[in-house]
Amino acid sequence: MPRKLFVTTALPYANGPFHIGHIMEYIQADTWVRLQRMLGHEVHFVCADDAHGAPIMIAAEKAGLTPQQFVAGIAAGRKPYLDGFHIAFDNWHSTDAPENHELARAIYTALRKNELIDVRQVEQFFDPAKGMFLPDRFIKGECPKCGAKDQYGDNCEVCGAVYAPTDLKDPYSALSGAKPVLRSSEHYFFKLSDPRCVAFLEDWTQDGRLQPEVANKVREWFARDDTGRVGLGDWDISRDAPYFGIEIPDAPGKYFYVWLDAPVGYLASLKNLLGKLGIDYEAYMADPALEQVHFIGKDIVTFHTLFWPAMLKFSGRKVPDRVYVHGHLTVSGEKMSKSRGTGISPLRYLELGLDAEWLRYYIAAKLNARVEDLDFNPEDFVARVNADLVGKYINIASRAAGFLSKRFGGHLSADLGVEGRVLLDALRAHGGAVRDFYEEREFGKALREVMLLADRVNEYVDRHKPWELARQDGMEAALHDVCSVCIEAFRILSIYLKPVLPALAARVEAFLQLPPLQWADAQRALGHHRIGEYKHLMQRVDPKLMQALFEPAVTEAAPEADLPTLPGGEAIAEEIAITDFAKIDLRIARIVSAARVEGSTKLLRLLLDAGEAAPRQVFSGIASAYTPEQLVGKLTVLVANLAPRKMKFGVSQGMVLAASHADDKAEPGIYLLEPWPGAQPGMRVR
Repeated sequence: MPRKLFVTTALPYANGPFHIGHIMEYIQADTWVRLQRMLGHEVHFVCADDAHGAPIMIAAEKAGLTPQQFVAGIAAGRKPYLDGFHIAFDNWHSTDAPENHELARAIYTALRKNELIDVRQVEQFFDPAKGMFLPDRFIKGECPKCGAKDQYGDNCEVCGAVYAPTDLKDPYSALSGAKPVLRSSEHYFFKLSDPRCVAFLEDWTQDGRLQPEVANKVREWFARDDTGRVGLGDWDISRDAPYFGIEIPDAPGKYFYVWLDAPVGYLASLKNLLGKLGIDYEAYMADPALEQVHFIGKDIVTFHTLFWPAMLKFSGRKVPDRVYVHGHLTVSGEKMSKSRGTGISPLRYLELGLDAEWLRYYIAAKLNARVEDLDFNPEDFVARVNADLVGKYINIASRAAGFLSKRFGGHLSADLGVEGRVLLDALRAHGGAVRDFYEEREFGKALREVMLLADRVNEYVDRHKPWELARQDGMEAALHDVCSVCIEAFRILSIYLKPVLPALAARVEAFLQLPPLQWADAQRALGHHRIGEYKHLMQRVDPKLMQALFEPAVTEAAPEADLPTLPGGEAIAEEIAITDFAKIDLRIARIVSAARVEGSTKLLRLLLDAGEAAPRQVFSGIASAYTPEQLVGKLTVLVANLAPRKMKFGVSQGMVLAASHADDKAEPGIYLLEPWPGAQPGMRVR
């Protein structure tokens, strides 16, 4: 029977671009969704940016942006990743969208009517300099267990101890450096300890909808002490202003904790999509046939298996049918680290020209239904892709297509021979097993099964040797049959690989001159059919590209001729996101005084008024182009947040901007940037 599926991945936090862990999760979910669609099921596959919370508010403030502007800059950079790796979400939304504000408030209101919201006084650290209560991660101090300094307010990265922020010794605010003070504030709690919630969650988490290891882990929350009390505590769902989030109804100055409204973003994105499609959201969600499926990482299990289903259940909404949890991604057995050269940039991968479907295949080939970490090994990546995809699968078509085109006008034989028909029947007989492996998220098993079938086809080719048949008189019919069997086998294998390799499947469909392949097509023979001209479908991985993936994005050996250049003589620098640019704080500054620097022929000492309490001293290498007298009173542009640099002449507290040729000795020289009249010292350049 056709299924009706609502599928999501975890919402990425909108404080930075996608990392390889995001891409791994999206590939897993996208592969599963593509299978469902090939089977004829109805799927709505959505995601959104997780846009709220103190970290985003603080990062936006540092960048001189509103939180909305900051998040918009992050969101603008999502498309190259999703398109580049063929991730086919039906909708991408934001938790700051109107639908999420509406749904989060409605869910909270329903929980309150159900007497599951409690209000209590909470004592927590307050930053007197910033005028705000501090999240745990913005409080630092000395670990109460091992004495390590500069540890976060919730756990020690040295000894691994977990504690409350109030346990820290000599705490300080990571935002201002001020000593935080304890203040009392009214907080709102979702009463997870209520017997109704406990009974529901004990049943929901143990009824088979979670993987066994996840269900076992979650069961620990329901352990009872000697009095019969369950360890599941109530959940603090409120934060005090200032906070970027959704204001709690009838509670001015109080906002939902980001983890309350973040999962609601799944529903908000779906509602936004259905609105575009003209489908009634309430009726859609009320359909008892609807299956709600979430793909998430193991680090956010608690939120998705306790808080989220309880919120839905006791606000009168549908609860998830499945929560599929996966492990993390390591590189050559190590946790990813840019500093150690073990990080993988997804965008860098694409920029180097590495085929996105190499990565899709490699990740899928290592994924299973358990909560296990997946290791990316560069040598294994090259070997597996080249051996499986090119050496086994693509090789089948390349060995047969040329003979069919040259000898038979691209027409397939209708006979295929007894041995050929037996081989194809065997391939079709394995379709159910491959489908079931995909359905169960045992992608590694599915692809191993497909490659074993590809081995059978290549053994058939090696036995019949079409290249020898082509040289023998009277063997035209045998050659036609063998090559036709190869193409038909290639079509069946392409169907089995299509959920993982959608772009390659599209090229195969064009080559075979077929409409989009569906799963059921594997069970039907092509019969009389004409294929198109064969063009190589996939290249082998060059190991040098793998080496480049783990090198800095720009190396001394990189030829500038490969990059676009301007008349200024310099190559355009590597592309950055708006969030990278926002990190640079450019300010209008007036040159109060200028003087030559004794002992230097290049430097001028400038005193700059940037609207601050005192002028800044900046040393600038513009003495060859300007005399001090020319500069006094002029406006220019200052890089205000550049780290101070200690020079033998003194400390330089920033940098002024100037334009020049790549060779500063060449004409036309150096030109200090000068804003138009009306700009005032201290104004930010955006």
